Amino acid sequence: MRIQETKSVYDKLQILTDAAKYDVACTSSGTSRKGDGTGMGSCEQSGICHSFSADGRCISLLKILFTNECIYDCKYCVNRRSNDVERTSFTPDEVCTLTMEFYRRNYIEGLFLSSGILKSPDYTMELLYATLWKLRKECNFQGYIHVKAIPGASQDLIQKIGFLADRMSVNLELPTAESLRLLAPHKTRKNILTPMRLVQNRASENRQEIQLYRNAPRFVPAGQSTQMIIGATPETDYQIIRVAESLYQKFELKRVFYSAFVPVNEDVCLPARTGEGPPLLREHRLYQADWLLRYYHFQAEELLSEEDPNFNVLFDPKCNWALKHLEQFPVEVNRDDYKMLLRVPGIGYKSAGRIVRARKLGTLDFADLKKFGVVLKRALYFITCNGKMMYPTKMEEDYISRNLLNTGERLPDSVTQAGYRQLSLFDDVRFGGGFR
Repeated sequence: MRIQETKSVYDKLQILTDAAKYDVACTSSGTSRKGDGTGMGSCEQSGICHSFSADGRCISLLKILFTNECIYDCKYCVNRRSNDVERTSFTPDEVCTLTMEFYRRNYIEGLFLSSGILKSPDYTMELLYATLWKLRKECNFQGYIHVKAIPGASQDLIQKIGFLADRMSVNLELPTAESLRLLAPHKTRKNILTPMRLVQNRASENRQEIQLYRNAPRFVPAGQSTQMIIGATPETDYQIIRVAESLYQKFELKRVFYSAFVPVNEDVCLPARTGEGPPLLREHRLYQADWLLRYYHFQAEELLSEEDPNFNVLFDPKCNWALKHLEQFPVEVNRDDYKMLLRVPGIGYKSAGRIVRARKLGTLDFADLKKFGVVLKRALYFITCNGKMMYPTKMEEDYISRNLLNTGERLPDSVTQAGYRQLSLFDDVRFGGGFR
């Protein structure tokens, strides 16, 4: 169904916001750009204030597809070519109007723009470029913009868009090339990694240009990100975090996002539908492990192995690592180095930094650790203060595991109250007739 001339902008918005809801690579700013007084909006380093739907998806940005028409037939995608869904497309002017009007109403802090592949990657990227150019140059919008780079598009188009967007992402889609061939035969790993490398190299060159010319235009100042679908194919957690680690090291990505597979299509190549819903707890564990890779100096091989390839659902990855390496504990908080403090369950990177700074001024005790934000109900099994533990503790895996399970881990609502109703702009009953 392609008759779209009779659709209002409001009708298109309903279709194309719903079509974008499974893309979770929707990030806060990570860059700072003050408004110059002539345009609308600004972009703060501290990031965008986020709201979250019941399934944990970020909705603080106007998150839309430019079009849900697509020449590809990826088996996991609701917008695939063979699906009988209502199709529509925005025009560049319509996206600009929506963004500016929603910003004025304080509904949004920026724009997240992705798209299906209309006619060809280059044709689609030309439309996205025209949209961003109008938004920046004609509407003078100075807020945050995150745009998807289309694999297979020309390098020239990607570079031109990179000077208009704050962040760019190229979705890896699936962890391995084998899975990509099975579920997305029209996409190749080369076509996906090539624009990633281009963005990385051009951003590196741009940083040097800015050192020489302070007013040089910024190229993707908030960096790039990607997304992997989890649970659609049989890769283990170990394979997934090794891929993520490689992306961080080789492509300097800011974030890797993990999207629990939601069965929106029926296909023999996809997992059968069950009553259990998407694997949200697995997604949560992968995000926790990803945090350990980026901020806690862990390596993928330390967290998992080929012999033990999946995370323990009962414990977070850091706690599970500590239980398997009790020979390295207890840690003396007044003496051991920063990296070892980071490996203690209940001690975060902020509290570890506070400990290192404070112990230069005096000897710390457990009361001090609590003031620094240490979660003592977890950390007490792994630390000493002045050689003493908080309570008599047996350094045995079974004993500590039982006690940790009794304390209970606080899981996010997206895991404990799994529901897949996407919160949207239309939940505001005051909104409706403005764009008919």
